[in-house]
Formats: sequence, C-alpha cells, structure tokens
Amino acid sequence: MATVSVRYIVQDVDVAIEFYCRHLGFEEMMHPAPTFAMLSRGDLRLVLSAPSGAGGGGQSMPDGTKPEPGGGNRFHARGPRSCHDRERAP
Repeated sequence: MATVSVRYIVQDVDVAIEFYCRHLGFEEMMHPAPTFAMLSRGDLRLVLSAPSGAGGGGQSMPDGTKPEPGGGNRFHARGPRSCHDRERAP
C-alpha cells in the first residue's frame, strides 16, 4: 500500500508529537524545526506544522490569512471503487 500523508496545523508541535506518539502509536521521523515535524504509523505519514512566518505548511496564504488548527481537510482516493462502494456492493 502507498504511504498517505496528512498535514495538520497545530499550535504547539512538541505537544502534538507527545500526544500522537504516546497515545496513538506514531513514531517521530523528523523534527528539524520548532514549527515542523513528521510522524509515521504504518502507511500513514502525519506532517505537523505550526503557524509561522517562515515557509512551509505554517506560512500565510497569498491573501494574508494565517493557518489555524481545526481547519478543514480533504482526502482523495484513487482506484476503481472506493471502500465505501465495496461495502455497499451486492
């Protein structure tokens, strides 16, 4: 199975690392800066970013809007039929 990456905007990357690793079984892959870390669990890669003036996932949008925790997520799946479709198929 291919690795899936999901980015989350969090207020405190260190607190998020502690939570995901201790309670949900993730492993820290990298934490090169206070505002960025990458965790993994199986085929799931969790990319954590804190709002910051630097580049990356925590940077402001072109219109100046700053990213905030609790925003929306979009997931895209590719394949002939989704899991949901298979569940409903006769």
